[in-house]
Amino acid sequence: MSMAMARASSGLAYPDRFYAAASYAGFDGSPNSSSKGVSSKFSNDVALLLYALYQQATVGRCTIPKPRGWNPIEQSKWTSWHGLGNMAAAEAMRLFVKILEEEDPGWYSRASDFVPEPVVDVEMNHHPKVEPVTENGNSFPETKTISHENGSMLETQDKDVVLEGLGSIAVYDQWIAPPVSGQRPKPRYEHGAAVVQDKMYIFGGNHNGRYLSDLQVLDLRSWTWSKVEVKAGTESLESPSTVPLPPCAGHSLIQWENKLLSIAGHTKDPSETIQVKAFDLQTCTWSTLKTYGKAPASRGGQSVTLVGTSLVIFGGQDAKRSLLNDLHLLDLETMTWDEIDAVGVPPSPRSDHAAAVHAERYLLIFGGGSHATCFNDLHVLDLQAMEWSRPTQQGDIPTPRAGHAGVPVGENWFIVGGGDNKSGVSETVVLNMSTLVWSVVTTVQGRVPLASEGLSLVVGSYNGEDVLISFGGYNGRYSNEVNVLKPSHKSTLQTKIMEPVPESVSAVHNATNATRDVESEFEAGQEGKIREIVMDNVDSEPMIKNEETGEGLIATLKSEKEELESSLNKEKTQSLQLKQELAEAETRNSDLYKELQSVRGQLAAEQSRCFKLEVDVAELRQKLQTMETLQKELELLQRQKAASEQALNAKQRQSSGGMWGWLAGTPNEKAEDA
Repeated sequence: MSMAMARASSGLAYPDRFYAAASYAGFDGSPNSSSKGVSSKFSNDVALLLYALYQQATVGRCTIPKPRGWNPIEQSKWTSWHGLGNMAAAEAMRLFVKILEEEDPGWYSRASDFVPEPVVDVEMNHHPKVEPVTENGNSFPETKTISHENGSMLETQDKDVVLEGLGSIAVYDQWIAPPVSGQRPKPRYEHGAAVVQDKMYIFGGNHNGRYLSDLQVLDLRSWTWSKVEVKAGTESLESPSTVPLPPCAGHSLIQWENKLLSIAGHTKDPSETIQVKAFDLQTCTWSTLKTYGKAPASRGGQSVTLVGTSLVIFGGQDAKRSLLNDLHLLDLETMTWDEIDAVGVPPSPRSDHAAAVHAERYLLIFGGGSHATCFNDLHVLDLQAMEWSRPTQQGDIPTPRAGHAGVPVGENWFIVGGGDNKSGVSETVVLNMSTLVWSVVTTVQGRVPLASEGLSLVVGSYNGEDVLISFGGYNGRYSNEVNVLKPSHKSTLQTKIMEPVPESVSAVHNATNATRDVESEFEAGQEGKIREIVMDNVDSEPMIKNEETGEGLIATLKSEKEELESSLNKEKTQSLQLKQELAEAETRNSDLYKELQSVRGQLAAEQSRCFKLEVDVAELRQKLQTMETLQKELELLQRQKAASEQALNAKQRQSSGGMWGWLAGTPNEKAEDA
């Protein structure tokens, strides 16, 4: 039985994969390495970026002095390389390959003439088969192959090696449904999700109006679902009990050390304050953690963000459906609650919003909803100054939404799903948290789970690359589907290299970035576009042939620089004025709010006094009616008395006249006797 060798591009590991990509792009002195070949394959920006990453990976940090202004090409190359700073060589290799795959997904198959590829033994017969290839701990199904009649060679059926499942993903920024196996969880929304060591845990949620309490896990290497068998645990660390964890929804699931923390959430019998439940991943038991200090009121739909060793809880909706905008902090080392009284104008009361932390200092709150409307505002809390601000958003600002999910990847904050009380949101958007610029990653079509409310979004790792993983949601029907997106960071990296990143998030953006961009672009080429980029540091054709032209160009550059500096100073002055006006407006707003509170207090006191007066008036009216009734009865008695007295007087007169007439006699009686 004969044997042959089959190629499998997915099996090429780092750094070999990087050197293969560099050879294909033309950075290793091979025949492909001419400057014209590089510039013809890629755009100017991409070529500069690849050059910088190649230098960072092979040479290290840029330590050479900046070239003179008369050589704009070398100056642009130096700017790109210098902008990478202290990036590790391994990271530079990975990003180099990633960008090459984005620009040219089929590069590997076309590089077979000069790329040293790993081999996999394949048994030659009438039905050739490639054994599974393993890379980074991930196994892939077999490769489709076609054999030559002479049986001496195997070639792949397609240009790229065809792999089933996630191995077939060759594009970025597109949602796909991985081929999951195992017993799927019950469809749900408003559940909690967290990733721990290549496993995504799902806890609780809402299904058909019923709260759930099951714990499910998805292995992100084999994409297999299984249910976690929870052992009898303790309801409290101080009072052991085998009472099971109550079903809940609208809670938050956070990884902390070797535990999963379930914070807050709606339950059938809500407690007065927020409860913190812990699932031990080693013993598979639930317990209730004892906390100290004044715990916040129980709620659901809040945001819980891990910042260092503390949890920051904002907003939500309590058991009486009252919306909240209070801010609390739980120190996980001391398990002590602390209510934060931040200055500035906080976000309005809301629930089902998204929150993320940037640079371990800034807490960002986006969207959410009230009982009547949804929001698309962005608020930032400086966790050092404890001050709220509402910065200006730029780019493709998302539409109002609530029930969306978000997860940060580096300085990028990805937002998925949500709804606006009318329909689900189909766009997946990303916010650069340093520049506060929004952009749309992709858009889904139709009534799909990604356009749902109450879905979860986590970040995992696959083949050494970050992937976004969504689960569940509700858009008229409940979902238990899993979707995966491999985000692209090329544009972010270019922004890092070509644009200085502001040190803090501010409500008014400084114009330094724009002016520096103009200056660097001007230095990059006076003609507007670089025709050739020389990557191998060989002598390039002089672009300036005499000193007079060079001096004129330098003078022009200095003049342009002075104009830019003048514009920059004006922008800084205007920015300072705007900041002062904003501070004054916030002060006036604060004073007006205090005055409003005072007026509200006075109004409440007046309303209370009016109520008491109304009660007194009602009592007086009752007394008056009683007096009128008594008056009428008195008059009736007086009339009866007068009538009785008259009758009595008449009888007395009659009785008195008859006696004396009998004694004395009357003329009538005498006449009758006669």
